[in-house]
Amino acid sequence: MEHYERHCPQPERRYNCLIPPPAGYKVPIKWPKSRDEVWQVNIPHTHLAHEKSDQNWMVVKGDKIVFPGGGTHFHYGADKYIAHLASMLNFTNNDLNNEGRIRTVFDVGCGVASFGGYLLSSDIIAMSLAPNDVHQNQIQFALERGIPAYLGVLGTKRLPYPSRSFEFAHCSRCRIDWLQRDGILLLELDRLLRPGGYFAYSSPEAYAQDEEDLKIWKEMSALVERMCWKIAAKKNQTVIWVKPLTNDCYLNREPGTRPPLCRSDTDPDAVWGVPMEACITPYSEQNQRDRGSGLAPWPSRLTTPPPRLADFGISTEMFEKDMEIWRQRVENYWSLLNAKIRPNTLRNLMDMKANMGSFAAALKDEPVWVMNVVPEDGPNLLKIIYDRGLIGTVHDWCEAFSTYPRTFDLLHAWTVFSDIEKKGCSVEDLLIEMDRILRPTGFIIVRDRKPVVEYIKKHLTALHWESVAIVDAEPNSDSEDGESIFVIQKKMWLIDESAKDVA
Repeated sequence: MEHYERHCPQPERRYNCLIPPPAGYKVPIKWPKSRDEVWQVNIPHTHLAHEKSDQNWMVVKGDKIVFPGGGTHFHYGADKYIAHLASMLNFTNNDLNNEGRIRTVFDVGCGVASFGGYLLSSDIIAMSLAPNDVHQNQIQFALERGIPAYLGVLGTKRLPYPSRSFEFAHCSRCRIDWLQRDGILLLELDRLLRPGGYFAYSSPEAYAQDEEDLKIWKEMSALVERMCWKIAAKKNQTVIWVKPLTNDCYLNREPGTRPPLCRSDTDPDAVWGVPMEACITPYSEQNQRDRGSGLAPWPSRLTTPPPRLADFGISTEMFEKDMEIWRQRVENYWSLLNAKIRPNTLRNLMDMKANMGSFAAALKDEPVWVMNVVPEDGPNLLKIIYDRGLIGTVHDWCEAFSTYPRTFDLLHAWTVFSDIEKKGCSVEDLLIEMDRILRPTGFIIVRDRKPVVEYIKKHLTALHWESVAIVDAEPNSDSEDGESIFVIQKKMWLIDESAKDVA
């Protein structure tokens, strides 16, 4: 699967131009209606609808593409399938969130992300992952629907998420060979799961009786047993395994048992461009002591200081102060946007430098979700973000982001331009990349030094952007180099304008 992983082109092969919307492009249908239907002209790729029509993935209906909520394994709807998983685990009221204990889910090989889309009503947020493979634009469809999703693949490099990020992982007919390379892909999933985390696996190997499937099931069962996973439930065509709460089982294995434990000097949270390893990631001393992750149930998890703050020397007071600062800042942002937005205008948001995720936390009562991005060369605060019940990824803004064009409604850039200038990267390249990611009529909030804002203003006409507001971030500051807030809206521009040069 290496060919599906990120590969950045050499500088001479990079495009220095704007990507026009497809002919007839319309402002996307608003959430929550968008979960079930999108405009066909916005993603004019109907290959999947024809290939998967018998599985209820998606259906072309007039000028729309409709999503009945089906999947390869759950033709009759993700909602019924999710309730079935919860009943297998004896969760109260067949609700998979298990009274707030399950909040972050990882759906690998997610298709058009109907599983993740239907989890949202249970206060569960899924990171839905799929590559640009034979199914082509599946992640683009997911994001057009307003469902959190990321373009990626289990290949050779670690996924861009810290260890112990998810309570629940899911693979439904995801066509992954979990036994290859000494079980390295299953061990990567193990790295991502929290203590006591679940892996729901719906696949022929879990139930079919032919010789090949029985052989795979036998080998997979032996592998997960050596990894100290146990069967929590097995019914019909699905098995759910559960991880141990502590390191005790790992330490009690016979000497020489494979897979081995990872070396003590291996950082389980280093992910940017780091190769996977076929080893078990042991828990921290805190996990061992607490017999689990020690996290509060959702929604109190969002505002409760997580134990891993101690990894960064961040006190409860600092955490709470950060929350209050961003609550006030977001309130200010929304007052600047107020004349331009309605309650359902925004859905897919990105915080391009998320710190501890307090921008996203301040928006918990809005009908939005936030992709929290943490710089690859700074403190890996992404694990704090996941421990708060939010989602995100690691990224280097000197490179393109792993998403399709026109997939986000709002980008928040707090000192991102100043940071890449220090690294010697092109601010113009970043402007073009932000335009690629942003939907027509979408917004950008830049919070940065005044010279940065002045530079961006010079490019507004070429980018088809318009200024909404410019204010001092700290109104009482006299510094010429102080921070400004610059709110920008991307225009809906016509195809015949697309030849204009950005330079």
